[in-house]
Amino acid sequence: MSKEKITIVGGGVAAMTAAVYLTEQEDWQQHREITVYQQGWRLGGKGASGRNQHFGQRIEEHGLHVWFGAYVNSFRTLQGVYNNLDRPASSPLATWQQAFKPHSFIALQEFIDNEWQTWPIDFPTVAGNPADGSLDITVWDFVTMTLAWLKKWTGDIEDVCEQHAKTTLVTKKPRDQFLLKHLYQQIKANIDTQVTSAKQFIDDIESDAAEIISTPRSLLTHLQQFTAQQTTHTDKQADRLVIWYIVRKLKRWFKEQVIELLDDNAQLRRLYICADLAIAMLTGLIKDKVYRDGFGVINCYDFRQWLEKNGANSAYSVNSAPVRGFYDLVFAYPNGDFNKPNVEAGVAALAMLRIGLCYKGGVMWKMQAGMGDVIFAPIYELLKKRGVKFKFFHQLTQLTPGQDSHGQAVVSHIELRQQVSLNSGEYAPLINVKQLPCWPSEPLLDQINPLQAHLLQEYQVNLESFWSDWPEVYEAHFKQPLPSLTLVHGVDFDTLILGVSVASLEHVAADLLSDDNALALQASKVKSVATQACQVWLNKTDQQLGFTDTNSAQEGPILSGFVEPFDTWAAMSNLVDKEAWPDSDPPVNIAYFCSAFTCEHYPPATAHHFPEQMKAEVKQNMQYLFSIDMQALWPHAYTNNKFDWQVFYQDPHSILPVLEQQYWRVNIDPSERYVLSVTGSSKFRLATDGSHYKNLRLTGDWIKTGVNAGCVEAAVMAGMQTSRSLCGFPSQISGEHAFEKG
Repeated sequence: MSKEKITIVGGGVAAMTAAVYLTEQEDWQQHREITVYQQGWRLGGKGASGRNQHFGQRIEEHGLHVWFGAYVNSFRTLQGVYNNLDRPASSPLATWQQAFKPHSFIALQEFIDNEWQTWPIDFPTVAGNPADGSLDITVWDFVTMTLAWLKKWTGDIEDVCEQHAKTTLVTKKPRDQFLLKHLYQQIKANIDTQVTSAKQFIDDIESDAAEIISTPRSLLTHLQQFTAQQTTHTDKQADRLVIWYIVRKLKRWFKEQVIELLDDNAQLRRLYICADLAIAMLTGLIKDKVYRDGFGVINCYDFRQWLEKNGANSAYSVNSAPVRGFYDLVFAYPNGDFNKPNVEAGVAALAMLRIGLCYKGGVMWKMQAGMGDVIFAPIYELLKKRGVKFKFFHQLTQLTPGQDSHGQAVVSHIELRQQVSLNSGEYAPLINVKQLPCWPSEPLLDQINPLQAHLLQEYQVNLESFWSDWPEVYEAHFKQPLPSLTLVHGVDFDTLILGVSVASLEHVAADLLSDDNALALQASKVKSVATQACQVWLNKTDQQLGFTDTNSAQEGPILSGFVEPFDTWAAMSNLVDKEAWPDSDPPVNIAYFCSAFTCEHYPPATAHHFPEQMKAEVKQNMQYLFSIDMQALWPHAYTNNKFDWQVFYQDPHSILPVLEQQYWRVNIDPSERYVLSVTGSSKFRLATDGSHYKNLRLTGDWIKTGVNAGCVEAAVMAGMQTSRSLCGFPSQISGEHAFEKG
């Protein structure tokens, strides 16, 4: 029996995950051959990072990359990679536990009374390994867990309000009393009589009193006990109405007793926002029958629209820091228009619930080097060790449809541009930085044909750019076009795993789109957005700069909900010692910033100056950030309202001005843009084998996964699904059915 020849185009998370699982069997080489074709010199896609040899082998990222403790499939996959790679214990980052560290301190920004105020949040550490977690949690489980948090927040609100508001709730209407009596009958045998007002509550019900007295905290305690007895959603209308009544009762108490106190008490305002959002989500999960029909049923609404529809307070909660922070997290601004945020309610609600309720260890996990170093170098080493072939410097230019011998639609030809000629047959892409295998930020020119390497340097060619002028430079010098490679179905490949991003499809697969309406709809309906990022190296700590909020572990913040155009900041001093600065004078701190980037129109590939024009805009945004905006967070970096540029670290070996020594980039390439979940788009996402081409597997965070949002977890799940469709492994993928009916 002949081996299946699998061609993978693209080296992002999804494509590499598929390769990992396709090679899990010890005898996999008896069944298939796998070749990866990658544009440029490194793997990683949107998660690629590089080491800059000109500046202390510093880490340069596409943006800010952190993992959530609820990324079950991602940690499970990474754990397998590190275990199978089995680096020597003396190696840097020998295990995934060394490569990732839990992080609990999050900060959100509120604009109150014309000034920015920091809302610090220290998430509790949850025992356990995120690789052992689960996303296969029912909506009813989310209801019970959300009620537990609502009870805590409401109890804290009661404590704050004791001297200012009534905390006694009175139920008089017969219909409402019927619901409380129904609840009581369900929990009567085990009701917690130690709860304040519980005895009064029991006496009133059993004596058939005209009024039933309770408190917000006690009602939620009883309700939590009631819902915990349900192992799945209930079909009894009375059960659902009990929940409905109590959360509405609580909401009325907030309106009558609490809201008037919010403007003068930041702690109370923040507790109220959390509780109000929880109530709106609980209401929507029940009212919109998400518990029965899955989260996909509410993807017809934008998340803010859905919250307001279900009673969230428009003045305090709908546009609150937690909500804005989530939109910032997923860059949910089509075309980078910050005035028109848009994300599907089902996708957003599910993601927020999973992030907050399903994590293990820290709510977030920070990489202890660049994403390329922590994720893609180990994957590359493992796959090479297993026998996967890698062909770097191969740019996909066209996919051609056709038919096989049975008349079935297939991808018949794959056209690739060979970007450079190598001195030897195979490119060795990694370098060692402090004994850690890493990807460089530029191609290793000593492995490239010397004349071509000289031209790449002379013209400062970016081989990863859609707008690169390298084809023209090459042809002008060599009087012939760059060589191309055509792979033919049935000869060179049997199956194509297409790991490019959704925005690339119109450029490399136009003929496929014209022949497959479902694929064309996916390419047009699943949107993407450009992003921007900058990194600065500093001579001062966060505290010396004036940001003093932290937690007991003295963690620097991961902060969001800030001013545009850079709404997110992460303190990354943990990376200083992973770089190779002079021992006598290293930087002491690093700060990462990112956000969506405003760009509505993208010119053709011949507009070679477009990337530099857009990058210049990012530099202007960066200058404005430090000249004006960061005074709210780093007040000690300013003198007489002017930013002190000398807080930036200056490399003693560089003659560039200090600002020019920092790093900024714009991610406008089709393969780099962040995948969005705009309202109503999830229904157009295809499964990995959802096109009508028999030999094509789509993979990436843009296909149908059970997350349906741009993130590592969605990409990993996509890669797992791709592998499963070809070899049956892995058989189980946590959380992939969340948008389906229960």
